Amino acid sequence: MRSLSILYIAAVLLAGAVAPQAQSENKPTAYEKIPSIDLMQFSKKEQAEIMKRANAEGCDCGCKMTVAECRNDDQTCGKSVTLVKAIIKDITGKDVRLAAAKREADDRIGKPVDIKFTSIDGKKVDVSKMKGKVVLVDFWATWCGPCVAELPNVKRAYKKLHPKGFEIVGISLDSKESALRKFVKKEKMPWPQYFDGKGWKNSISTAHGIRSIPAMWLLDKQGNLVDTNARGDLEEKVEALLAAPEAK
Repeated sequence: MRSLSILYIAAVLLAGAVAPQAQSENKPTAYEKIPSIDLMQFSKKEQAEIMKRANAEGCDCGCKMTVAECRNDDQTCGKSVTLVKAIIKDITGKDVRLAAAKREADDRIGKPVDIKFTSIDGKKVDVSKMKGKVVLVDFWATWCGPCVAELPNVKRAYKKLHPKGFEIVGISLDSKESALRKFVKKEKMPWPQYFDGKGWKNSISTAHGIRSIPAMWLLDKQGNLVDTNARGDLEEKVEALLAAPEAK
């Protein structure tokens, strides 16, 4: 009887270990490269195995993408970097370094951003009417770990620089409004939040090509997009934009 109990417990633990993979929302992809890594240094067999796993295993940054998709879509994602290096190490036994990602020119830079909505607290928001302010458009969600981790920096920048003309517009990719409202209240986030309950199919984020979050966009005082990756040194970037003279 005792041995049967041990076997039962082991079976339960094993089932618990594989359940998350079975329930994964990540769909297999078919990318043929990993940005910033030269796979030619490995054998064809190793290359095939690396890409097979990167196209099948999910990134755990909250993006709901495979590792390969996340690396190709957001080359700044630290989690995807760690995971792809682990895959390569597991397959080849080699530690690899990723070269600095070279961003392609973004034709959205320097152009105005058209975002209008009614926030969850009933306020009318029109980014085009915020000229004279420096605006952060924050694409995020309460379930996104990196987004939540970034929040203290965002709140600190807002508290310090809002009196000088810094505004934030939140675009939430949540699917439950109650969760969003509860989180915003708990974290004391006073800026407006857009919510339509569509999650990754959020109307505003989809219209602006957002495929991974957090995505933090900065608009200058003329209302033009100047930065699509304001993470890390947000406060310094906002201060520089606030200090810049307005175009006449």
